[in-house]
Amino acid sequence: MPKMRFLLPLLAVMLLLPSVAFAAHGHPAFPKDMGLAWVIPFVCMLLSIAICPLAVPHFWHHHFGKVAIFWGLAFLIPATMVFGFHTVSFFAVETILLEYLPFIILLLSLFTAAGGIRLKGTLVGTPAVNTGILAFGTIIASWIGTTGAAMLLIRPLLRANKHRKYQVHQVVFFIFLVANIGGSLTPLGDPPLFLGFLKGVDFFWTTVHLFLKTAFVSILLLVIYFLLDSYLFKKEGSPKPAAAGSGEKLGLDGKINILFVAGIVGLVLMSGSWKPEVSFHIYAGIYVELQNLVRDLCLLLIVFLSMKFTSKECRDLNGFNWEPIAEVAKLFIGIFLSMIPAISILRAGTDGSLAGLISMVSDPATGEPLNYMFFWLTGILSSFLDNAPTYLVFFNTAGGDAQYLMGHVSTLAAISAGAVFMGAVTYIGNAPNFMVRSIAENSGVKMPSFFGYMAWSIGILWPIFILTTFIFFM
Repeated sequence: MPKMRFLLPLLAVMLLLPSVAFAAHGHPAFPKDMGLAWVIPFVCMLLSIAICPLAVPHFWHHHFGKVAIFWGLAFLIPATMVFGFHTVSFFAVETILLEYLPFIILLLSLFTAAGGIRLKGTLVGTPAVNTGILAFGTIIASWIGTTGAAMLLIRPLLRANKHRKYQVHQVVFFIFLVANIGGSLTPLGDPPLFLGFLKGVDFFWTTVHLFLKTAFVSILLLVIYFLLDSYLFKKEGSPKPAAAGSGEKLGLDGKINILFVAGIVGLVLMSGSWKPEVSFHIYAGIYVELQNLVRDLCLLLIVFLSMKFTSKECRDLNGFNWEPIAEVAKLFIGIFLSMIPAISILRAGTDGSLAGLISMVSDPATGEPLNYMFFWLTGILSSFLDNAPTYLVFFNTAGGDAQYLMGHVSTLAAISAGAVFMGAVTYIGNAPNFMVRSIAENSGVKMPSFFGYMAWSIGILWPIFILTTFIFFM
């Protein structure tokens, strides 16, 4: 992948550091009372994403990868001085090898395979057509993942609306529905639900128990979108494309990539179902399980095969380039590293610095779970942190036993819905959000800033989430 060479020295240094000396120490841990000051680099990372593209756009465009690494090191270096090299290097390497690299490899495979599928012919972006694309993407997101659905449909949506003056709202609602909320019905849809599946939650549990909630939120958003797009379409004068189109019949080019996308979904499911109990020691007590290694190698093979068997013309006509995934890879290395203390503090639960926050999910008098608080706390934290570990934190806070929680439907549903639905609140709430934004900008759509996007999401999503709370979680 272009422009990714800056990662190689960092990975090489971490992997070449001697691990034998640490073997006797076991798994290190940060103090449970780790202070909130350690979260400052992560906050600065988020503020950089929010402010720099507006304040110093030229600098940000050329150096955002360096800024991301800087904030990662802004945590790692002081933490090494305070907690010791052994502890910090363990968490850094664990984060990169077991979280960041699998995350990027999965995104890369879906980005490459779905980016090789081109919808031929001419779709005209009328309100009815656009709403149909959003509805279809929302439905399939639970079965091929939010990233797969987003990468499959964002380019056809943008091409269909190339002649439109107002396009921002289309991408924003696409992120809401296809890149997030649509992935709430199966473990294949979004990473938090896949972790729940690994913990023992039945595969179709969310299909049954989140269906009404997902349908309620999705239908409201589709209605709002249709009304807004209809108003803007009429305001534009009901425009039609200037050119008549290529004369192609509607169809698909690069069909082999449908098999590759299906293969990716199968590999993800395999890594959660196949338990050979074989693992490989990589570094200082860090082990990679065989099923995960097989999955990632096969995903990289799919990337190679997709590039080999998809014509260059197909990708060129699809507007495919590597910039969106390169941007995600560079920014998220800084996010993952600077986020380490935030996740550690959350995992400390009621023994950590956020004990007051964690304790808000249960009634102090009776100890009964407050489902509306599970929904909102899981959701708000998932908007800014990785929603997968945030889901696990509240899953464990609620008892951590899948059989018990599946019997307490409202609590597990609140945690699941919060983690998935509110990934739409910020650009970093879920992985495809950033890629969709980048693809849209590469196509000429002037997307809102970090805070500008949040004005859309809070103004539209939060009233719907408040209604959802009163109807389903009170």
